[in-house]
Amino acid sequence: MNIVVDDLSGPQIAEFLREHVRQMRSITPLESKHALDLDALREPEVTFWSVMDEDSVVGCGAIKRLDADHAELKSMRTAPARTRGGVASRLLEHILTEAKRMGFTRLSLETGSAEFFLPARKLYEKFGFDYCEPFADYRLDPHSVFMTRPL
Repeated sequence: MNIVVDDLSGPQIAEFLREHVRQMRSITPLESKHALDLDALREPEVTFWSVMDEDSVVGCGAIKRLDADHAELKSMRTAPARTRGGVASRLLEHILTEAKRMGFTRLSLETGSAEFFLPARKLYEKFGFDYCEPFADYRLDPHSVFMTRPL
């Protein structure tokens, strides 16, 4: 596996992200869906990584700058056929290292509260994220869980 900064211009990552948004919309009510679309992920405050296994995208993740010290983890996804195979752990480790290198001192995230998101919450707990109140422009929402950790 190789983790690369992705400019989001390729059709394979575009389809991977379309599937991510479709899946999130099928699980979470529209008013509680916070997955960024392709255009939002191309904004200058976002750094996006793809996890490649040869020529296939098997995972992705991003960070969005909130301010000089604080970033948000966005768009973490593993290809369904590759879940429980270490893709997410390897990517999250990479993102934490890169966020620290970029000068951030805190990384926060929003994820779902449904049972479907339990493996993601367990992963974030394993990597030192603690539950917190909503941050940035988020509001309390029964479909959302908020987590944060210092870098």
